[in-house]
Amino acid sequence: MITVELLSVIRRWHLRDQMSIREIAKRTGLSRNTIKKYLRNDIVIPQYMGQGRVSKLSPYLDKLQQWLKTESNRGRKERRSVKQLYHDLVKLGYLGSYDRVVAYAKQWRLQQQQLAGTIGRGAFIPLTFAPGEAFQFDWSEDWAIIGNERTKLQVAHFKLAHSRAFYLRAYPLQTHEMLFDAHHRAFLCLGGVPKRGIYDNMRTAIDKVGRGKQRTVNARFKAMTSHYLFEAEFCNPASGWEKGQVEKNVQDARHRLWHQAPPFASLETLNDWLTESCMALWQQITHPEDRQQTIADVWELERQMLMPVPQSFDGFVEYTKRVTPTCLVNFERNRYSVPASFANRHVSLRVYADHLTMVSEMAVIAEHKRIINRHHRSSVTCYEWQHYLSVLQRKPGALRNGAPFTALPEAFKQLQTKLLKRAGGDREMVEVLSLVLHYDQAQVLAAIEESLALGVASKPNILNILRRMISPAPPPLADTPQRLSLNEEPIANVERYDGLREVRHAA
Repeated sequence: MITVELLSVIRRWHLRDQMSIREIAKRTGLSRNTIKKYLRNDIVIPQYMGQGRVSKLSPYLDKLQQWLKTESNRGRKERRSVKQLYHDLVKLGYLGSYDRVVAYAKQWRLQQQQLAGTIGRGAFIPLTFAPGEAFQFDWSEDWAIIGNERTKLQVAHFKLAHSRAFYLRAYPLQTHEMLFDAHHRAFLCLGGVPKRGIYDNMRTAIDKVGRGKQRTVNARFKAMTSHYLFEAEFCNPASGWEKGQVEKNVQDARHRLWHQAPPFASLETLNDWLTESCMALWQQITHPEDRQQTIADVWELERQMLMPVPQSFDGFVEYTKRVTPTCLVNFERNRYSVPASFANRHVSLRVYADHLTMVSEMAVIAEHKRIINRHHRSSVTCYEWQHYLSVLQRKPGALRNGAPFTALPEAFKQLQTKLLKRAGGDREMVEVLSLVLHYDQAQVLAAIEESLALGVASKPNILNILRRMISPAPPPLADTPQRLSLNEEPIANVERYDGLREVRHAA
């Protein structure tokens, strides 16, 4: 089965480097039909990927690492041997072999020796990058005044390695959906997609750091790199100098932007200000390698070497949630409503940077703006009263104190006040609310407002007004004269037919 890494390479070779399918098949050993299938369907994540085998030692790795670290700090004569560590693991329930423990201990010690090495420490090699070759990415934590409150933010930093053009965007959290959103917005601002991206070993991209350059990359992050057709590279652990440009940009941004940032009404306003400020600084800062040009001048040349930005990656993180009997889905201490027909069922929750989407049976059933609580002191419930209409038709009495109906439009509330004074007003109001299931809500609202203005607030009158509003206008009357007259009156002359007769003479 083809892997995500191989598929990403195939897509870059064909779509970005314009390599032929024959050449790709020759390099990869795959058939041309297989390569055509994945390229034709625009697949970025191969399905039915095989799962890696779990070692018997895996549940005990944390304990073994702790023991190895403790023994390394002891004197040579006081250290326990690997065989003693193996017997201690067996007492904890380990059923694997002794050779597996020995192999892991050797690997761990070799890794520690590499991390403790001092060769080349304090000396660095200057790097140079071609136009459009690479960008560097990093997160930082900064503070800003948002809504009269000092708020801690997670800031995504992008920097083109050649032109030094940089982009910042602030988020409340460092999560996958925030990372995906930041990439698309950065590529749009920077004018295209470079060939490579340089990252540290952040948790939103790396599931596990292996030996050397070996990394277990998150599947959704792989899908994003395959979608935007760039190659992701990861620095060695604790080696920030390998992406020193963006590391320096984090420090410079605090002096250039955050120390003089004004208060903002919302996070969206802050991000708009960051984008404008970054592009303004491009015009002011000279390029470190060419003092005769600004960053903006070099960026204009580099932009021509960037790949055009494709459509936005569908960067969501998906969870399976069970809908409560009150038609709510719980997420991050908040609750969001879904249609009542999905109560007590499982739905898929797709989490984006700024909104949530509920999906069931391959169809979107509800969407809500995402609420992020900064202090976790209280929860928020987001209702859409239309989701509860099917329940309300069976239980009209719930309209009086139903929590989802406290946010009805003002015209609906005025109508409810009038109808509830009558006998059977609950059910009549429910029938009026149910009109939004068949007609546009704005039209229903306009019909209610007109009926209230006329002083005839009732369902028959509202329905009559609504039907008149949506009925097509009658065609305009044709402008015809009262009497038609002929320009040439017909003449009754039967002699004309004699001219048509054929005259025959006797032989």
